[in-house]
Amino acid sequence: MDITDVAAICKALGDSNRLQIVQMLSDGEKCGCKLLEAFEITQPTLSHHMRILCDCGLVTDRKEGKWHHYSLNAERFIDFQKFMENLSCMTEGGDRV
Repeated sequence: MDITDVAAICKALGDSNRLQIVQMLSDGEKCGCKLLEAFEITQPTLSHHMRILCDCGLVTDRKEGKWHHYSLNAERFIDFQKFMENLSCMTEGGDRV
């Protein structure tokens, strides 16, 4: 995963609604209609959020009839987690944390 990919994911997760959507998808696939019920937003606004999450690769979708079903892209999510876990900084005492 390159730095551009990480930046796109961070930008996508910088919105509280999108962060909540990712949290909701962490326990499995959800229909867009179920996601919409959890928010006080319009369907076009949900579509905008989902497009951003899908464009950065964190979420995948599949269409079934007129409904879209969304799920986390586990491989992409794990790559992002690994990148974040590898970040560290030096303390004043010179220790890396």
